[in-house]
Amino acid sequence: MRSPGAVLLVSCYELGHQPLGLAEPLAILRAAGYAPAAVDTAVEPLPDTAVVAARLVAISVPMHTALRLGVAVARRVRALNPAARVVCYGLYAALNARYLLREAADAVLGGEVEPALLALVRALEDGRWVTDSPDDPIPGVTTRAVVSPPALTRAPFAVPARDTLPPLDRYARLRRGDEALLAGYVEATRGCLHTCRHCPITPVYGGRFFAVPRAIVLDDIRQQVRAGARHITFGDPDFLNGPTHSLRITRALHAEFPDVTFDATIKVEHILEHRALFPELRDLGCAFIVSAVESLSDTVLSRLDKGHTRADVAVALDILRAAAIPLRPTLVAFTPWTTLDDYLDVLDFVAAHGLIDQVDPIQYAIRLLVPPGSALLDLPDAPAWRGALDDANFTYRWDHPDPRMDQLYHHVSAAVEAGRAAGADSSATFAAVRGLALSAAGRPVPTVPDTTETDRELVLAARRPVPHLTESWFC
Repeated sequence: MRSPGAVLLVSCYELGHQPLGLAEPLAILRAAGYAPAAVDTAVEPLPDTAVVAARLVAISVPMHTALRLGVAVARRVRALNPAARVVCYGLYAALNARYLLREAADAVLGGEVEPALLALVRALEDGRWVTDSPDDPIPGVTTRAVVSPPALTRAPFAVPARDTLPPLDRYARLRRGDEALLAGYVEATRGCLHTCRHCPITPVYGGRFFAVPRAIVLDDIRQQVRAGARHITFGDPDFLNGPTHSLRITRALHAEFPDVTFDATIKVEHILEHRALFPELRDLGCAFIVSAVESLSDTVLSRLDKGHTRADVAVALDILRAAAIPLRPTLVAFTPWTTLDDYLDVLDFVAAHGLIDQVDPIQYAIRLLVPPGSALLDLPDAPAWRGALDDANFTYRWDHPDPRMDQLYHHVSAAVEAGRAAGADSSATFAAVRGLALSAAGRPVPTVPDTTETDRELVLAARRPVPHLTESWFC
């Protein structure tokens, strides 16, 4: 197991970032004396030779898109190297363990996976597989014979190993006006204190989170800045789960690299709770905040247990605007409880608050995913809307009680994809989506006045550029 490439780590997609899901286990395995290979199939091919040389192939599946791609990788490994052990690790591996163990994997790891992965590699080195000793399972490792809950204890952290990963210029950049800056990615915490019902973190971490030591985070930032990063994304599920910890890191970041900016994801309720922090975060280089607004319907927000209301969203927007930090909301635009009026209300809110350039068009087409183990399945009315488990697509099916909403979802998805393919301006895609929603509601669609090319260029020039990453997918 210690020969180069005997352990092969594969990432398929991490939201356009250089994959931390490879860098962290690489560091842990190297520190233990192993020499794993790593491939990010989002930006580079997976060589047959790497697959054939591996005794264990571990595939990172932290999200839905990565899981769909990861299953295809696992099947390819099976075809090329039937003797290799295949492991899937990450949030969506834990949620979809039953399907993965039946169709693609020998083991599934969830929670804090690095210690479990290391233990699995050591067991193989000793000539054992975990099913050989079901009475002595490895915490966090589930196989066909042994079911283990996600591991939620931490081994010592290590600085993520990025030296063999594809360079940062292969990944998403920060678009700021005419600039396109290389962007790095770190996490100051893992897991989450909150238990939003639709979030895949909730059934795995159950409201727990772990702070990554400040020195580790800062060392990781330094190596990415040396590699050319001029912007850092803090990918924590919520950056203010530990506000003192996060502030210490951003202060140190700014003191050492005053020209490096950052973005972070922060819950609406934390924006309200910690409103006094945002002027300082702006001064420390915060370029924008992502927040899981999800809906403006208090009914939907209650079902999702988001911890905020429609009124709170408006207050959060005011707080960030006063601090001159743009808000980039994420949405779950289609749920079993979202009415057509709710959908139109979101569009009206976006237009009225000048957010058209701050909402990635894909957000208007996000449909609620209900993976196995989701806390949504515990809702009392779940049997009324939950359909059959489509395990090959990793979600329970559901149909909206208003057929217009399911039709609108398909039409909006097509319009957003067409806009993306054509490189359309966000306002053009917004207008198309709004027209579809108005038509679905039987309301008149405003006629767009004819404008000359010069007029359109003047309008675009007058709009204030909003910093954003060039990768806009969120799941």
